[in-house]
Amino acid sequence: MKSHALVEARIGDPELVGQRRAEIIRAAIKLFSEHGYYVTTIQQVAREAGISVGLVYQYFRDKDDILFLALKSVLDTYEQEIPRALAGITHPLARLRAAFSAYCAVIDRLREATVLTYRSTKSLRPERRRFIKEGELRTNRLLEACVQECVRAGYLRSVNVRLLVYQYVLFAHAWALKGWAWRGRYTLRRYVREGLALLVDPFLTPKGRRVRP
Repeated sequence: MKSHALVEARIGDPELVGQRRAEIIRAAIKLFSEHGYYVTTIQQVAREAGISVGLVYQYFRDKDDILFLALKSVLDTYEQEIPRALAGITHPLARLRAAFSAYCAVIDRLREATVLTYRSTKSLRPERRRFIKEGELRTNRLLEACVQECVRAGYLRSVNVRLLVYQYVLFAHAWALKGWAWRGRYTLRRYVREGLALLVDPFLTPKGRRVRP
C-alpha cells in the first residue's frame, strides 16, 4: 500500500506539496501532543501553522491525513537515518552500536511525534494502522540485520533477535515517553551508552568482548 495513494493533494507541484505539508505536520504534532488528537481542530492547526483553513484542505483531505503523515514521518526518518549512520562502517559490532545510536538520535529529534505515535496510532483508519505497523516492522529489520550479522560473526551469542530488538526499540522510545525522568540526569550520549551496556554488552561472546567499543 503506497502512502501517496492514501493522501491526495489538490496542488500539482510535488516540491511545494512536500514543503507545505511539512509545515502543517509540524504544527499538528505540536497541538496533537499538547491537547490530544480528538480535541484539536483543523482551524487550530491552520492557526498554528500561520495559514488559512482553506489552504490546509489544499494539501490534506481531513485530520486523519495529517495524523497519518505525521506518524509516517517518524518511520521515514528511521529508514533514512539508520542506513546513513551505517555507511562506511564494516565491523558488525560497530554497525550494531551505530544503528542503535542512530535510532535513539531520531527519537531525540522527534520526541513529540514519538509520543504521538503511542497515543494516536489507534485513531487512524484500519488500513493506515496496518501501514504504520508494517513500517515499524520494516524499521526493526534494520536493527535485526545488525544483530544477526553479529551473531553470525561470533560477536554475540545466539539470541531471540526479534525480541531483543524490541527491547532496543522500547529503550529508545523511553527517551521520549519518560523524558521527565531522564533529561535531568542523562545526556542523550550517556543514555545511549547505558543502553548499549544493558542491551548489547551482556550478550557478547568472549570474541565480542575482545573488540574495543
